[in-house]
Amino acid sequence: MVKNYTVGQVNGYIKNLIGSDYLLSDIYVKGEVSNCKYHSSGHIYFTLKDETGAMAAVMFKSNTYTGLPFRMENGQLVTAHGSVNVYERDGRYQLYVQDIRLSGTGNLYEEYERLKQKLYEQGLFEFEMKKPIPKFPKRVGIVTSETGAAIEDIKNIAKRRNPYVQLILYPAKVQGDGAVRDIVNGIRTLDEMGVDTIIIGRGGGSIEELWAFNEEAVAWAIYHAKTPIISGTGHEIDNTIADYAADLRAPTPSAACELAIPDIMSVIEKLRETDARMKRLMYMKIAGYYDRLEQAEKYLRKMHPKQRLKQQQIYLDELQDRIVRNMRINYDANVHRLELLTARLHGLSPSARLVNGFGYIESQGQPVRSVFQLHVGDPLQLTIHDGTVGAIVCEREERHETKG
Repeated sequence: MVKNYTVGQVNGYIKNLIGSDYLLSDIYVKGEVSNCKYHSSGHIYFTLKDETGAMAAVMFKSNTYTGLPFRMENGQLVTAHGSVNVYERDGRYQLYVQDIRLSGTGNLYEEYERLKQKLYEQGLFEFEMKKPIPKFPKRVGIVTSETGAAIEDIKNIAKRRNPYVQLILYPAKVQGDGAVRDIVNGIRTLDEMGVDTIIIGRGGGSIEELWAFNEEAVAWAIYHAKTPIISGTGHEIDNTIADYAADLRAPTPSAACELAIPDIMSVIEKLRETDARMKRLMYMKIAGYYDRLEQAEKYLRKMHPKQRLKQQQIYLDELQDRIVRNMRINYDANVHRLELLTARLHGLSPSARLVNGFGYIESQGQPVRSVFQLHVGDPLQLTIHDGTVGAIVCEREERHETKG
């Protein structure tokens, strides 16, 4: 009867089989680093490859402190020491690295890291020392090969972005013997010419091909230059000592040109937009001042003495009309009141009573109030409602009132 095995059982069997192999438990593997990934956990996952094959590898965080004296990057040739075993979950074997050393061209990486650390400690990479890149350069110096693709890319991009910028090429070797001398002389020559910006760089290549830009002399030439320098060496993933020393790093020579030379059309468009915005603001300002001027004119017209005099004259006329009107009202009211009082007074006047046979008697200028004031023969004066009559007392008859 055929016995069936689970995947886990097979993977476990192979793991035990490989794990018990003495050769695989302590092995040195040489290869080129690729797919290198520093995980957030601190572990490093990568692949070792050569022209015949590839092997997955992992270095745990605990081993990186003592087993990795440099930063591992793609393309490095290394010798990894560790053990081979199976990762059961995926059923694939991988190298569990305990320590790793650069090998062959990897010696250049060790030199690269050593020099980078040395220059860093000497202050060549300080951000505060970086010079600003001019926004609108007139002359841009270029240190690169006169026959490489880099200069052609720079020329094409510069022509497209701003054909009015003058390009000054210092033809230099960018790899091999004499490359460092040419690059240093190019930087110094263009710096003395007083160009606005200097671009140094070349296209991509191996670490050996880019090594001229990792030399200490080039770094110091960049540091001592008065002119701002943009470094665009290799491809985007390449980093050279020159990149760290330069005032600005570009991923490629083409990108360096774009950083050095502004797009003139975009600048013109911004100027047009700024011009239009300034005109709008100016018109708004002028309109505002016109409004204020109109308000001031209205106020001045209102506050002019002649205008104020007219207003006061109108006000005076109104007051006069009001006074006359009030006087007329008061006069009519007083006349009416006088008529009423006159009527009342007339009703109380003695002469008003001298009607219907009534009269007023005086004797010798005195009013007669009693018959006892008169004697026979005394003159009298009778006043009735329509005149006065003189008389003499002929007789006197006394009337005695009876008290009850």
